[in-house]
Amino acid sequence: MIYLAEIDIMPLRELLDPQGKAVENGLSKMNLSSIKTVRIGKHITLKLEASSETEAKAKVEEACNKLLVNRIMENFVYKISQVQE
Repeated sequence: MIYLAEIDIMPLRELLDPQGKAVENGLSKMNLSSIKTVRIGKHITLKLEASSETEAKAKVEEACNKLLVNRIMENFVYKISQVQE
């Protein structure tokens, strides 16, 4: 079966997000000061083959923990859906 994984990676809340802060400041200068906090992360999509959703989830978590996510500075969430091919 083919699965599509959509992964969102964000900096930990405890850490400063310089890119988000720069956007926040820019929005304030554009008279959008009602936007108080901006955090910027990454969105990754993976198409993978697995025999079950459980196996697909295990593969996505392994990819995130081994390569895609810096666990010292980032967190991730994902969702998996089966796709028709």
